[in-house]
Amino acid sequence: MTLVKFNNGQRNAVNPWFNDVFDTLFNDSVLNDRFVTKTPAVNIAETESEFHIELAVPGLKKEDFKINLDKNVLSVSAEKKAENVEEGKKYSKREYSYSSFVRSFTLPEVADQAKIDAEYTDGILKLNVAKKQEAKVQTREISVK
Repeated sequence: MTLVKFNNGQRNAVNPWFNDVFDTLFNDSVLNDRFVTKTPAVNIAETESEFHIELAVPGLKKEDFKINLDKNVLSVSAEKKAENVEEGKKYSKREYSYSSFVRSFTLPEVADQAKIDAEYTDGILKLNVAKKQEAKVQTREISVK
């Protein structure tokens, strides 16, 4: 169910600008970006021999990532701290940027946990998880006797 706020053209009788000030303050995209947890978008694909996981994580370095495997759960996390500090200036306001995320994937039984590769290029983290040899689909022709 979606709740929709209808104003019907009515204003606050005391001060007509009161609603506008608070609407812009609480709907400001700058404020909303600071309070929203950002989780990267993920694409998951499967071929005959492996699984492909791609995470869209632009602006990070490969050193920022931490990839762990615990039993059959593959976790990808990253943390980035940015400080804009200029020496010789007296600041009345300074803003720091901290961002982090964790994405976890449960690997199926057919995944070969010993063969997992990771590569980071152009803002995309690519994980390749190989399948076990016995899980690969083998095709062959069967002759009729």
